[in-house]
Amino acid sequence: MDVMTHSSTFLLPGNDHSSSVTYALVVLNQRLPRFTPILWDHAQVRVCADGGANRVFDEMPLLFPRDDALDVRHRYKPDIIKGDMDSIRTEVLDFYTNLGTKVVDESHDQDTTDLHKCVAYIRDFAPNLDKSNLCILVAGALGGRFDHEAGNINVLYRFSTTRIILLSDDCLIYLLPRTHCHEIHIQSSVEGPHCGLIPIGMTSVSTTTTGLQWDLTNTEMRFGDLVSTSNLVQGEKITVQSSSDLLWTISIKKV
Repeated sequence: MDVMTHSSTFLLPGNDHSSSVTYALVVLNQRLPRFTPILWDHAQVRVCADGGANRVFDEMPLLFPRDDALDVRHRYKPDIIKGDMDSIRTEVLDFYTNLGTKVVDESHDQDTTDLHKCVAYIRDFAPNLDKSNLCILVAGALGGRFDHEAGNINVLYRFSTTRIILLSDDCLIYLLPRTHCHEIHIQSSVEGPHCGLIPIGMTSVSTTTTGLQWDLTNTEMRFGDLVSTSNLVQGEKITVQSSSDLLWTISIKKV
C-alpha cells in the first residue's frame, strides 16, 4: 500500500516557493483564524466563499492593528469571490470588484455548499495552478452552526482524492483515505499535543497507529463504541493505517 505523507508546514511563517505542494486558500463565513495571513502567504490562489469576503474585509485589518486598514484591505485582496451571493455585503463586493477580484455568481446552484463550489472551481477550473500536488486550506471551516461544520466535513468525503484541510483557531481536520498508509509529520512548535482519529459514516474494523500516547493495534472504532478522541502525540511522526476512511484532527497552539 502506498504511503501518503502529511505536514502542517503551512502554519509556519514564510513562503517556500520550492515546496512541491501547491496551496490554495478558501475563506468561509466564520471568524478568521489568527494565522490567516500565514495561510494567505502560502497560497497561490485565494478564494472567498460568498460571505467569507466580509470576514476578510472586516477582520484582516484587526490582525494588523498598527497598519492602515485600507492598506491591509488592498494587500489582502481575494483573487476570486464565489458562491450564491446571499451573504456578501454590497459595499464589500463593490470594493473588491473595483480592485479586480473575479466574481463567480452561482446563485442558480442551491444543491451544493459554498465550500463545495469553491473546491470544485479550484480543482477543475483555476488557471495557472499546478494541481499535481494540490492542497486546499479552508479558513473559518469550524465553529458556528454545527450543520455548517457537518457540511464542510462532508466536502472532505465528496472530494476524497483532493487534499483539503479544515482550519479554525483551535484545530485542524483532514481526511485519511483508507487507500493509503499515512505518515503525519508533527510541527510541534505550532500544533499538538491533543489529537484524534474519528471514523465517520462507517465502522473502522481495524486501525493501527504509532506515535500516539494511546496507540491503536488492529482496533475497531465506531460511534456508539470506541472513538479515539483526546489522544496525545508522543513524537515527531505519527503513522496510521485503517480499513476505513478516518478524520485526523490535532490542536493548534496559541503562539
